Amino acid sequence: MISLHEGRGTRTKKPPAQTLVLGLTVAGCSPRIWRRLVVREAMWLARLHDSIQVAFDWFDYQTHTFTLGDVRLGNPAKAVGISIEDDRDVTLLDAELAKRGAMAYDYHFGEGWRVDIRVEAVLPLVKGEIYPRCLAGDRAGPPEDCGGVEAYQDMLACIQEPSTELGREWLEWLGPLHDVERCDLALINKGLKKFSK
Repeated sequence: MISLHEGRGTRTKKPPAQTLVLGLTVAGCSPRIWRRLVVREAMWLARLHDSIQVAFDWFDYQTHTFTLGDVRLGNPAKAVGISIEDDRDVTLLDAELAKRGAMAYDYHFGEGWRVDIRVEAVLPLVKGEIYPRCLAGDRAGPPEDCGGVEAYQDMLACIQEPSTELGREWLEWLGPLHDVERCDLALINKGLKKFSK
């Protein structure tokens, strides 16, 4: 007797779509600068890069890499001793981020910004929800061209003394609307909306 399913092979059930709750912390900054993003596990790493740029109010002027163990993904490059694979071809699922639990994101190699990324939760995808989105955070992202972590820490000290020459210079450079204490979730989520599907 011939089965109705004969010749169709075994049917493998597609795993349910998941989301990852990611904790992102700018390394070396005190007080701590952080964001909590919820993203689809099917998100491309290149799109996560775009989301990090929005979350910290950076402008994507510089090179970036994600580091997962021995693998580096980002702006593709092959140089002596360095091989960076293209992050446009890899999803968070492909990178097994849920299983790994963490990775590093480096941005602007000259200034050396690093964002430590930790998986805080793996949740089912909820139909009708917007992904990616920022759930929480603290403090404004460090200004992109301020000179790196050490210069940023010096800047914070200088603006505490606005009557000094350096304090005035930094405050003028930052502009009157910049508030180092403020993390504007509404503005971040407005920027992230262009990446939702």
